Amino acid sequence: MEGAIIGDIIGSVYEVNNPGTVDFDLFTASSHVSDDSVLTVAVADALMNDQSFFNRYRYWGRAFPDAGYGKFFKEWLFSDTDDQGKSFGNGAAMRVSPVAWLCQSLEEVLTVAKQSALPTHHHPEAIKGAQAIAAAIFMARQKRSKPEIKQYIETQFGYTLDKDIAWLRAHYQFDSTAPGSVPEAIFIFLVSNHYEETIRNAISIGGDTDTIACMAGGIAEAYYGPVPDPIRQEALRRVPVSMLAVLQQFQLRVFPTMFGKSM
Repeated sequence: MEGAIIGDIIGSVYEVNNPGTVDFDLFTASSHVSDDSVLTVAVADALMNDQSFFNRYRYWGRAFPDAGYGKFFKEWLFSDTDDQGKSFGNGAAMRVSPVAWLCQSLEEVLTVAKQSALPTHHHPEAIKGAQAIAAAIFMARQKRSKPEIKQYIETQFGYTLDKDIAWLRAHYQFDSTAPGSVPEAIFIFLVSNHYEETIRNAISIGGDTDTIACMAGGIAEAYYGPVPDPIRQEALRRVPVSMLAVLQQFQLRVFPTMFGKSM
């Protein structure tokens, strides 16, 4: 979960000003949490405190109304309807990382990932994107190999993960749909060798940088282990106190021996 939030924070300032390279400052004075982090916290809050996803999305979204939500989500967020959103954007995939840590089997991960998508992203492609990211994170934390993860994602979800990073840096365009960004995020993880490289590669291709770095960063943390402390500490300084409280509850639930002290 931290890996996803930190990816969001680092990518937050590069969505418009894509660097096109891995040589950029990880943090600037403007680096901040965006909707990716707010809604990742909402998923964790719902799962840990026996709340509905619907309720927590509305609660956290309205608590941070200017976090940069997509047009359709924002309309849903501030409406009074109980209807499910039909978006096939990457919003369900960007927020799903807590599911992979708080569920105990791959079958449960797929079921809960779908449930977490439904309030706002009822489209099959959005559900598939959320399930794919959650499955990749779960498999990574289960110490499955990259070839195993790749084969499962390609077979189960039909994504093509044989891409070329140089081509992506030169040609990839902004695409906030699930099918247009989830495979790229998983590919970025597969070709990277550690957490920081994953984030740098994610941002280097441009596009929806905070969300691609969020998705790829969530998988990378599960595979490589905790985010390096200097990066972690610099990022957490930018997380609002209310969100930090949920993040700490999550870390104590998942890593009780590692995070048994204040963050």
